[in-house]
Amino acid sequence: MAKFESVKIKKGDTVEVISGKNRGKKGKVIKLLVKKDKVLVERVNIIKRHQKPTKASQGGIVEKEAGIYVSNVALVCPKCDRGVRVGFKILSDGEKVRICRKCGEELGK
Repeated sequence: MAKFESVKIKKGDTVEVISGKNRGKKGKVIKLLVKKDKVLVERVNIIKRHQKPTKASQGGIVEKEAGIYVSNVALVCPKCDRGVRVGFKILSDGEKVRICRKCGEELGK
């Protein structure tokens, strides 16, 4: 497994699902599951879980996001507005930034 060797996707990034039943859906990354090589994407890959009532919650059938493998999502470039491959570039001040391989746009720091 890759184990996020080079961090191409970070929490808060907008990603697009490129394969599977949720193909084409876009959403924001909620959480990285590093040991499982998965990401949780907001409102994508929704599953239902039965939850017992506790003092804190009422219980019932709860809908929540399930993990998606990192290889099945692509980072969305704000300029291209679609999932793109990610490259890296080192700036003059020595800072390493992610860039879009299609248009060369900087993808946030």
